[in-house]
Amino acid sequence: MADEKPLKSALEIAMERFRKSDEAAGIEKRPLTEAQKAAIGEARNFCEAKLAEQEVLHQSRMRHSADPAVRETMEQEYRRDRERFTSERDAKIEKIRSQAQGN
Repeated sequence: MADEKPLKSALEIAMERFRKSDEAAGIEKRPLTEAQKAAIGEARNFCEAKLAEQEVLHQSRMRHSADPAVRETMEQEYRRDRERFTSERDAKIEKIRSQAQGN
C-alpha cells in the first residue's frame, strides 16, 4: 500500500494524454521568456482597456436612443467591435507564442 500512486484527476489524465500525443507528433514545448510573458500581458491589458472603453461608449449611446431599430444596429456594431478586438488580441498572442517556437 505504501508504494501506490496517488489518484489522478481527469484533468491530469487528459493533460498527460495531450503531452504524449504532442510528443508523438513531434511538437516540442518551449517555455515563454519573461519578455514574451510581459508582451502577452500587455496585449491582454490593452485589449481589456479597449473593450472597457467600448462598453462605456456603447452604454452611453444606448441610453440616448429609444428607437429599437437603431438600438439593434448599435448592438450589432458593438458585438462586431468586441469580436474584432478579441480576435486581434488572440492573433497578437499567437504571434508572440510562435516566436517562442521559432527561437
